[in-house]
Amino acid sequence: MNQLEPRTAATVLNTYSPEDLQELFSAYGEVRNARSLAMRIASERSHREIKTVGDLLSIAEPLVRGHRQRYLSQVFQALRIEVNDEMGALTEFLEQSLEVLKPGGRLVVIAYHSLEDRLVKHFLKTGNGDGEIEQDDFGHIYRPFQVITKKALEPSPEEIERNPRSRSAKLRIGEKM
Repeated sequence: MNQLEPRTAATVLNTYSPEDLQELFSAYGEVRNARSLAMRIASERSHREIKTVGDLLSIAEPLVRGHRQRYLSQVFQALRIEVNDEMGALTEFLEQSLEVLKPGGRLVVIAYHSLEDRLVKHFLKTGNGDGEIEQDDFGHIYRPFQVITKKALEPSPEEIERNPRSRSAKLRIGEKM
C-alpha cells in the first residue's frame, strides 16, 4: 500500500527467521503446513535469493495441500498483510474511531477476510481487538459500541454474480454509546 515502505515481500522471505515465517504464514494466511513452507523457504534462500513471484512459486508448489489456488492465495495473503501491516492499520483505524465518533455515530466496516472480520467483531463487542472484556472496579463491562449487526451482513447471490470479488465481504455496524 505504501510504495515508500522499504520492506517488501522479498525482504520478508529473505530475512525473516524460519520461526517468524512460520508464524506469519500460520497467523496471516492460516496455511496448514506453515512450518514446512517456512523451512523450505529458509533452505532455498541459502542457495539463492528469492526475488520473484516465480521463485516463490517454485518453492511453494511442491508443498501445496488441497486446492492449489486457495493454498497459494493464503501464502500471498500472508505476505501482503505483513508487508502492508494491514492488521496494524486496521487496529489503528478502529482505535481512532473511538476518538472521532460522537455518541450515536456509527462505525461501518467491510472486512474481506476472516482475520479482519474477527478483529472488527471483537472491537465492536469489547472496544479492543483482543476481544478481552474490560470491567471497572464495580464490575461494569466497558462496551463503547452497541452492535447493530449481530451477524455480519454478506452479499446476496445476485451481488456475487455481478461482482465476484464481493464473495468474501462481511459488513459489520456498531453505534457508539
